[in-house]
Amino acid sequence: MAAVKKFQVTFDCAEPERVARFWCEVLGYVVPPPPKGFATWDNYQRSLPPEKRGSWFACMDPSGVGPRLYFQRVPEGKVVKNRVHLDVRVATGLVGEERLAVLEAECARLVALGAARVHLMLADEENESCIWMQDIEGNDFCLD
Repeated sequence: MAAVKKFQVTFDCAEPERVARFWCEVLGYVVPPPPKGFATWDNYQRSLPPEKRGSWFACMDPSGVGPRLYFQRVPEGKVVKNRVHLDVRVATGLVGEERLAVLEAECARLVALGAARVHLMLADEENESCIWMQDIEGNDFCLD
């Protein structure tokens, strides 16, 4: 049996730091310390050639359990629905009206941060309710 491996989730985006800080708020993640030898991320960015400044940013689970999220600048915008997306688990174990209330409250919080609500998917015979959303650059995710 293969050993479990650590992984990070990488997002292509136009503004890596802005998107990373959005996801810090969504998930309770933090910005890691700046690279060794730099007191701040601003100091690090100023040390780079102009074309490399702001080209990437990252955030991490402060407990070390969840994957690192890495955001890299790309020239193209999003053109189709993501084939992979994050399910943000805010209502695990809840059903019915109680689940919907938790989903709606979290949706409202994230919309205030700049996310967009796309569609409420109500429970059916196989799945509980969830809300399809997009982050501040249009990357799809679900509140589950």
